[in-house]
Amino acid sequence: MNFKPLQDRVLVKRLPSEEKTAGGIIIPDSVQEKPQQGEVVAAGPGARRQDGAIEPLGVKQGDKILFGKYAGSEVKFDGTDYIIMKESDILGVLE
Repeated sequence: MNFKPLQDRVLVKRLPSEEKTAGGIIIPDSVQEKPQQGEVVAAGPGARRQDGAIEPLGVKQGDKILFGKYAGSEVKFDGTDYIIMKESDILGVLE
């Protein structure tokens, strides 16, 4: 895949969700919520400010992030599901 997001958008791949609860109960796929954690696969150059300069993004490729439940648009490339979202939809970087 060769995809480069524009402006302040990032391409994110969801991290796999937990299949068991803390108590050891197995959660079936039909009931599992989609995880709100992901890894940045690609990032755009940044948003353009009023004066024409580009404001660089605060995330980079490989960062593990936390994002909102309904953030971004889901897309599929080469059989893999991704989310394209604006940097403002990202809640934080996991360290």
